Amino acid sequence: METTTIALTAEQAAVGGAAIGGILGLGLGVILTALIVLWVFQIIAFWKIFTKAGEPGWKSIIPVYSGYVQYKITWKPMWFWVMFAATIVYSMASQFMTNGSTSMILSAIVFIASIVMLVIQIISYVKLSRSFGHGIGFALGLIFLYPIFVLILGYGSSEYKGADL
Repeated sequence: METTTIALTAEQAAVGGAAIGGILGLGLGVILTALIVLWVFQIIAFWKIFTKAGEPGWKSIIPVYSGYVQYKITWKPMWFWVMFAATIVYSMASQFMTNGSTSMILSAIVFIASIVMLVIQIISYVKLSRSFGHGIGFALGLIFLYPIFVLILGYGSSEYKGADL
């Protein structure tokens, strides 16, 4: 039985590598463009939501402040600070874990911070839904189809009822 060896020349390998790099670059470009479009739609939607709630729309442009205002019009601002602290703890613990440390304490901190952030975010979506007079169905829409339902909330006929404390 005879074996066959296939060898690539340096030029063929370079062309293949360039093609793979081009495909990866195109894919990352498409993903980055989609994320920027979603971010712009979120700003536009929250501009309208803030306006409906009596807040100036420009506050939707400033990243952290926008989150604070969202919690203020839907819930208590204190929960924004809890979410903010959980995000910082999560980020720091995750960073230590990627640097080679895999202690059980860090793993537990990352897990607990993740659960806290998830629970607060879900409750925030329910509170946002209720503060505009919607129920759990709309809240589920916010949870699973956020970009669409936040645009519906901003540009639909929903009226602000007040924070759902």
